[in-house]
Amino acid sequence: MQDSPALMMLVLGRLLLGGLYVAGGVHHFFVIVPLTAAIEARGVPFAKWVLLSGSLFQIAAGLLLMLGLFVAAAAFGLIVFTLAATIMLLNFWDMQGTARDSAINTWKTNMAIIGGLLIAAAGAM
Repeated sequence: MQDSPALMMLVLGRLLLGGLYVAGGVHHFFVIVPLTAAIEARGVPFAKWVLLSGSLFQIAAGLLLMLGLFVAAAAFGLIVFTLAATIMLLNFWDMQGTARDSAINTWKTNMAIIGGLLIAAAGAM
């Protein structure tokens, strides 16, 4: 078994990562109309269904991560979710100026979050 400080860091990391997804998924239910419009604008069919199912998934997987249940599966699911959402919504290659800079920074942030999810999955294996 891991020593106490390492275990505390592992648990705190899972709480922070999972909490990010839970909070984001819950927030989506308060901004359904603009998010649905943004997804539709990217040409995604069934945009509202995609938003609602994705939000429910990120809440469920985030909770599993936070609770330390099926950590590797939850982390890998959130990696796929994050990649899909990033590609679908952060099309920096079609943007100019500050919007492009902001989208690129969000891409970088999402890649770092994926790194944290990979670490969480490795810790559970």
